[in-house]
Parts: sequence; structure tokens; C-alpha cells
Amino acid sequence: FSLFLQVTCNCFTISNGEMQDVGVGLYPSMSLLNHSCDPNCVIVFEGYQLLLRSIREIQIGEELTISYIESLMPTSERQKQLMRQYCFECDCLLCQNQEKDAEKLAGEEHTWKEVKDAVNEMRYPKSKEEWKQVLTRCHNLLSSNTGYLPDTNIYQLKMLDCAMDACINLGSWEEALYYGSRTLGPYRLYYPGFHPLRAVQLMRVGKLQYTQDMFPQALETLKQAYNIMKVTHGTDHSLMQTLMEIKEQCEAIMRTQ
Repeated sequence: FSLFLQVTCNCFTISNGEMQDVGVGLYPSMSLLNHSCDPNCVIVFEGYQLLLRSIREIQIGEELTISYIESLMPTSERQKQLMRQYCFECDCLLCQNQEKDAEKLAGEEHTWKEVKDAVNEMRYPKSKEEWKQVLTRCHNLLSSNTGYLPDTNIYQLKMLDCAMDACINLGSWEEALYYGSRTLGPYRLYYPGFHPLRAVQLMRVGKLQYTQDMFPQALETLKQAYNIMKVTHGTDHSLMQTLMEIKEQCEAIMRTQ
């Protein structure tokens, strides 16, 4: 039991190129890093290899920090998760100021609570039929919430992400781009500066624009992804190589037009 608790407190969630969870692993030296909701480093993976990347200038003697949890939560939810899993309260400036909590829970409370419950109930689909069911539910909720919830509401944002994923898995590229484009403003708000999640989201939207022959828009979106990813992933990362290939293809097409 004590070993299990040690794993729970010290393991890292391994993610793939799209920042989707694929497993957990123990990396003893990285377990020494402390938490901040506004960290100066991020962790990305290349297969099972863990990479620690700084996302802003670090002063001599400054502590390296990472976020143990997904930051797209109100302060109270972040504190609950940190206490439940890691047994401490965070006192970083973001938590002290409860920064962006108002935007995260904007809109009518009874409406976002309904969306929150729906998001929490969803499980990753294993078939096209299940993806269709997910998309139908997303459609219904997003349509009924028009005018009641802004896209900056974190549960509305998660629903948009879910709808985008469903459309991609069903091959509905135009609709996927519609939902993906709606997420970019909130992503910019909640993941300012250099953040791997924002880079990946920009890349996904850029790829959708590219597949629909929207080459000028795709190039601009892919450039934004590139500028973030060269910091969060580094130029040698396989995802960065893929991004650069699509960006170069887009540039080549535009030169011939």
C-alpha cells in the first residue's frame, strides 16, 4: 500500500504527440520538482522519454517548477485536487489572486453545471457509433447554450474540444474546424506565453485549415504553433518535425499560386 501511495504521488502521466494521456511512469529525478500553477517549466514526452523544458527565462538560483495538474480549473478545484492527491495547498500568486476564475465560470451557473456533468460523464469512445453519440450530445448542449455560456467558460471549452475530437474521428473536417477555431481565443487566454497544449491546439486547427485548402490561414496558424512549439518541444521533437513538414508544404503551395 505504501508503494502504491508513492507511485500515486510521484508518477507522471505520459502523453502522446496530441497531449492525450497514454499511461503513467516513474521518473525519480523529475519527482524532485515542486509544483506551481504558474510554472517556469513544462514536461513533454518523446515516446517514453520525459523532456523538461523551460518556458521563460530563469534567474540564477530560481527554483524550477512544473504544474502537477491540469491548470484549466478554478482555484478551488485545483486546491482540492492537489490536497487529495499530493496533500498540500498551493500558495502561488495565481491561487492567491484567484486569477481568471471569473472567466472560467462565466455564464449562467445552472447551465455550466449541466455541461460540467455531461463532460465528466463522457468516456473515450471506441467506435464510430459511440463517436456519433458523443457528437450528438455535444451538438444538443452547445446549441441550447447559445447566448448563455461564453466559449471562455471552461466547461463550454471542454465541450467544444470534445465536439472537435468527435468530428475529426468521424471525418467531418469542416465542422471540426468550426469547433476548433472557437477554442483558440480561450486557449490564448488560459495558456498565454509558451504552453504545449496551446501549441498542439494551434497545430490541429492549422492542419484542418490546410486540408480544406485555406492555405493563407493555415500558414498563419501553423506559424503561431511553430513559435510556441520550438520552446515547449524543441526543434528535434518528432511533433515539431511533423509541424515543420506541413508548414513547408503550405509555403510551397502558396508560392505556386
